[in-house]
Amino acid sequence: MNAMPTAVLLTAPAAVPLLVAAAYALTGTRTPRPAPVREGVRHPVNVGAPVLVAEKPGPEQPAERYPAAWGGLVSPAAILVCGSLLAVGVLDEGPLSAYSGLLRADALTAWMLLVVGIVALIACGSAPAHLAGERAAGRASDRTTWRYHVLVQAFLAAMCLAVVTANLGVLWVAIEATTIVTAFLVGHRRTRASVEAAWKYVVICSAGIALAFLGTVLIYYAARQAGIAEAWALDWPTLAARADRLDPAVTRLGITLVVLGFGTKAGLIPLHAWLPDAHSQAPAPVSALMSGVLLSVAFAAILRYRLIADAALGADFTRVLLAGIALLTLALAAGLLLAQRDYKRMLAYSSMEHMSLIALAAAIGSQLALSAALLHIAGHGLAKSVAFCASGRILQLTGTVKIGRVRGLLARAPASAGMFGLAVVALMAFPPFSLFASELGIARAGFLAGGGLAWVTAVALLLVLVAFAALAARTAHMLLGPAPAPPTGPEATAVWPLALGLSACAALGVGLGPLTDLLHTAAQAIGGD
Repeated sequence: MNAMPTAVLLTAPAAVPLLVAAAYALTGTRTPRPAPVREGVRHPVNVGAPVLVAEKPGPEQPAERYPAAWGGLVSPAAILVCGSLLAVGVLDEGPLSAYSGLLRADALTAWMLLVVGIVALIACGSAPAHLAGERAAGRASDRTTWRYHVLVQAFLAAMCLAVVTANLGVLWVAIEATTIVTAFLVGHRRTRASVEAAWKYVVICSAGIALAFLGTVLIYYAARQAGIAEAWALDWPTLAARADRLDPAVTRLGITLVVLGFGTKAGLIPLHAWLPDAHSQAPAPVSALMSGVLLSVAFAAILRYRLIADAALGADFTRVLLAGIALLTLALAAGLLLAQRDYKRMLAYSSMEHMSLIALAAAIGSQLALSAALLHIAGHGLAKSVAFCASGRILQLTGTVKIGRVRGLLARAPASAGMFGLAVVALMAFPPFSLFASELGIARAGFLAGGGLAWVTAVALLLVLVAFAALAARTAHMLLGPAPAPPTGPEATAVWPLALGLSACAALGVGLGPLTDLLHTAAQAIGGD
């Protein structure tokens, strides 16, 4: 690839969503449309003055003044195309860079872009049906719908920037930008619970991102003390190549703060408390994006730092740190799943479970473990996005998120309920879905590593069984039994993105096909032996 196409492919994943957001912003309704008036009944006191009575909008009046909701699919399509082309270029030529190394693509970049693109396609494809249901119920208007589209596109742009940048400072800025944008999306419905969840999200994630900022500053200081030029002191390939020069004490503290900080965004303890509230209150497609890719993008940042830490401090430091965080997060998620009575919060705690498995794979650090971790990122993103989008439909049908009040979904809404049930089956790692292959790979890598990691893996598998039982029991309660209301009719417009996600998840479980080389190269890029 020559310089110009490379620069375009690296810029487009973040630039296209911003252009789409600008299109929504320029053509959206910023102020309520004035209601048409007519001369009405004269007031008995002031007979000479006509009374202006607002007419109810008729069906012939346009309901929206922003681009078609399906325009939101332009960004996911662009991200998928750029990710695919970058994957081909990386496998042929090695890592690609542009703008003096500020933007850089390796196999991990291409893999994450593909994950972001496919999950965004599912979420944005489900959004029109979800927003139509909200508008029909009187919970959304032209203005809130317009704002939703602008914020979602900005969210996609921030995540793509975090994936394609090679500068750790820009990486921090991009992940902080996701916090700012998604805070408004979490509080989109403007209910007391959603606003409270948004504030909780902002406060906790700001604390976490502040820790990550301090850790980034310490790594920068260590790089400057090691004689690395100022322009390259936050360039992660340069830091990884010269990590042996970094001061161990400063690097150790910096890496710890970075793992805790970005671990906050990834849903890992100790600053995980925002996740169940935010995921349960955000619109269903937004929850799909947050759980499906935001957590993974934050963990991809940890994987970048892990490569630097292992070169500077040896593998034992990050192995102990990540294994400890993984076990504690998994234990907490399993316990909370047992006590859960809210199906959207249940899915949120399931996200914590799966991110802890990815952290365990990163702690093991072998080629097999890291390949399984990246496959798990993709499979979890696909299955969880389907589960959250289907849960939004269930909420619109039943009006409740309480598991005990939902029965007979398969009889009442077979399409949405079937997709929800299959997504939970995928999250429980049943074959043929890819989570079965990835969890099997993580377990195998842990036992092959031997020593303490084998015991950690064994404990993790026991906790996974607890989470499995909790998910199975609660999902069966929701899906089975007689329908309390008649079937809702055809659901084709809302189901095709979910069917696409489940099909992709199953396809990855059966065989990677052309993605095999990309997956193994991505694992090598983050330190797989």
